[in-house]
Amino acid sequence: MMNPPNVVVNHAVTLLGAGRTTPKAVKQALKFAPILFAADGGAKVALDMGLMPEGVFGDLDSLTPEIQAKLPADRLYRFPDQDSTDFDKCLRSINAPLILATGFTGQRLDHELAAYSSLLRHPEQRCILLGEVDLCFLAPDTMRIKLPARTRFSLFPLSQCRVDATGVLWPVNGLEMAPDGTIGTSNETTGEEVTLRVSKRKLLVILPRTHLQAVIEALTGGLNGE
Repeated sequence: MMNPPNVVVNHAVTLLGAGRTTPKAVKQALKFAPILFAADGGAKVALDMGLMPEGVFGDLDSLTPEIQAKLPADRLYRFPDQDSTDFDKCLRSINAPLILATGFTGQRLDHELAAYSSLLRHPEQRCILLGEVDLCFLAPDTMRIKLPARTRFSLFPLSQCRVDATGVLWPVNGLEMAPDGTIGTSNETTGEEVTLRVSKRKLLVILPRTHLQAVIEALTGGLNGE
């Protein structure tokens, strides 16, 4: 496996994949994360929307020569290896305060599961995956977030971990979670501040994507787009 490039960006980044997304979803992401990157075939999606990515990462096998010719050569980061997904290659290469990733969920289930695996393998990244209805992210060690009462607040462990949470309807007090054991989907907020603490960074938090700004503020303290 080749050493990835280290593309340092001082602002939040929108990362576009070739999966299901819409111009509205991309526009929402760009509101908070105005620098656009793409994962392989996501570059064609960007061009079709009239957008030019600042960089394209992957093995580039999804881009025809005609599409590649429309992209500046110095913005193409080609990885010859087939040992990781294009999304994983992006997370290995981009150094930014936040990544909003859209176009990685909603079509092929194997691709979507691989994206969750990449979140787990790269806990150093603040990355929020945006789906058509929901968003998800890898829970930090501790977090606080203010959400309206009765907001769906789901927790799904990708590996065994102990979880504490307040401000949710169904108690989560030192609960041992595991993908083949206790999970925490379809909980609800009470309207009080939600606090979350995990023993290991192995937990996905899943919320309606309408609460993207609240999640960004909880993970970063606020970025462009407020």
